Amino acid sequence: MFMVKFHGVGSGRVTGGDMGDIEEGVVLGDCGNDGDIGSWVIIDSGVRTCGVDQDRLGEFCNKDKNITSGSLQSANIKKVLEELASKADINGFIVTSSGEGQDKIYGLAQCRGDVSKEDCSECTKDAAKQLPELCPNQSDARIWFDYCFLRYDISNFVGKVDTSFGIIYYNVENVTDPDPVTFDKDLGALMDQVKAQALVPENHGLGKGESKITPYETLYALVQCTRDLSQLYCAQCLAIAIQTFGGGGYCQHRKGCRVLYSSCYVRYELYPFYFPVASSNYVNKVSYKTSLMVRVYLP
Repeated sequence: MFMVKFHGVGSGRVTGGDMGDIEEGVVLGDCGNDGDIGSWVIIDSGVRTCGVDQDRLGEFCNKDKNITSGSLQSANIKKVLEELASKADINGFIVTSSGEGQDKIYGLAQCRGDVSKEDCSECTKDAAKQLPELCPNQSDARIWFDYCFLRYDISNFVGKVDTSFGIIYYNVENVTDPDPVTFDKDLGALMDQVKAQALVPENHGLGKGESKITPYETLYALVQCTRDLSQLYCAQCLAIAIQTFGGGGYCQHRKGCRVLYSSCYVRYELYPFYFPVASSNYVNKVSYKTSLMVRVYLP
């Protein structure tokens, strides 16, 4: 399944060469939302549906871990979610658990390291509300928002690298200036820089930076690990995620891409997307927000 997000109004046309398995000539419109910026168009087996949730990036409901309503596991999930929603904004990160034995539930919530306490609180509360609605019968569920990530599981995942499921967003447009080979070298150098930042203990797994790649273009990047990981495990997770940017994968030569795993997150764009945002770069950001983004679930 592919999900396409319009960062603009009106309608557009993409070809099979642009978006993999999507049928050539499919016309994507504004979904009847009066041109609302950020409308979603889902292409799935020829069915076209729409939504306007601009913040939720994706979710995972493990169908192999089912529970019944009213069970002890269900009650423990509710307790874990209440604590995650009420305390995540204190330090931008929290791990907790509830219950005993086979009914014990583990939970984690983390906000992006550059967002405010208020945005963190709002995001984690939304995540805690939406996740059990999206995954009502699963004891392993995860949800990604732009500003936060939240999960719970009957298995103890704390301190372990988890790249078993991921989401990739990539811009359908390729870079032309500088040339793709030079761009990939510049991107690699910037990712090495922000990855090194993330591994410094006082940075709590967060790295971000920018690089001037032409007189008119600046490349921005951000990486973050969940704070339960050791320095070694953080490095491993980031290395796996960053590999997606090259090697002929979805992200190679793209104008923007992000990879979301349960243990880490990496992203780059040709516009400023993290805080603080320089107002002088806003025009550049608007111009790139008119392009299409594609979402792909992994594996």
